[in-house]
Amino acid sequence: MFTAEQVQALETDLESIDAALIYLLQQRIALIGNSQFARGHALSLQQQLQTRQACLKQYDVPEHLWETLVTGCTAAATLQQSQSATLGTARRIAVVGGRGVMGRFFCQRFTAAGHMVKVLERDNWSSAAELLADVDLVLLCVPLHLTEPLAYQVAQYLSPGTALADIASVKAPIVKAMLKAHQGPVMGLHPMFGPGVQSFMAQKVVVCPGRHDATFQWLLDLIEQDGGQLVMASTEEHDQMMVVVQAVRHFSTLCLGVFLARENIDINRSLEFASPIYRMEINMVSRLFAQDTALYADIIMASDDRCQVVQRLVDTYQEIAQLFLGRKRESLLNEFHAAHQVFCLESERAFSESNYLIKNLSDLLIASQLDTRASSQVPIQVSNRPHHEQAA
Repeated sequence: MFTAEQVQALETDLESIDAALIYLLQQRIALIGNSQFARGHALSLQQQLQTRQACLKQYDVPEHLWETLVTGCTAAATLQQSQSATLGTARRIAVVGGRGVMGRFFCQRFTAAGHMVKVLERDNWSSAAELLADVDLVLLCVPLHLTEPLAYQVAQYLSPGTALADIASVKAPIVKAMLKAHQGPVMGLHPMFGPGVQSFMAQKVVVCPGRHDATFQWLLDLIEQDGGQLVMASTEEHDQMMVVVQAVRHFSTLCLGVFLARENIDINRSLEFASPIYRMEINMVSRLFAQDTALYADIIMASDDRCQVVQRLVDTYQEIAQLFLGRKRESLLNEFHAAHQVFCLESERAFSESNYLIKNLSDLLIASQLDTRASSQVPIQVSNRPHHEQAA
């Protein structure tokens, strides 16, 4: 057991080392963020990993720890570059549903960029005419089933020059409704992320043109300067892609969660036996059920196309299940081979990304275990005896 003096000395050493690390990280981020260096001389992430292997071995530092550090520094440098970009003209923005999860996110990002933001909610709807007057942008951040009717309600208060946009997960009918309701600029946006995100860094936003797209250029620039990636698509293509990206995925996750609940599986106990991949899958299931149930129901049932594809997924489950129940091994292998032909081109990327997640999840679990053990230990006892007489 350490004495109080020994613990204090160790904490002082650790604080000094941490300060030095933080300073060096700041220097590394600044160097990577130097635009002239980055354009002509910066090493790729893979090169940075490969060229330091000898040094890592010399000091017995795990390669994946260095990979995490290098990746994090590159992301931080990119974020600093985006935050230093010039704002331009400050805009007046009204966010309808600005107190919701996504509404708060957009309000925060707009405010951080220097824009003036108003929030319109149910409790101040009587002030809609005043709040929506003379604004540059009205952004609809409300539940999916409310977006279309609200587009008509909001439009009556907008001047012809005001831009109208939404962030709903269905685009074709909503953009069509906004175009019909409002004669000014219209655009459909769909942020491909949810709660927990602090900025647009590394996040995708699907952009569906509507009318007078150039009016929204400042908004698209803001997203990109904040580290976001814009994905341009027609409303039809967006909705077609979301059938798989959202409806099928959420339905599969929902079914797995319902199944495990009905089977009375002890989730915490199962994690003690679990591989990192199983743990990540359970985390995704738990994440879904911790959020708004109505949101996911609306996403899955948003269109006839989505419901029809879900039915085809159910049919596929049944077909594959029959092969298992019938012990038709050869047929199962044929199905596996057919699917392999589709996914094999993505295998290198899939292994690279999933291995990175697994390594970092493993580090988090190890650190959590050590933290739990440390917090459960008996507090340090202060003694007047000399150090060599302390109990082992």
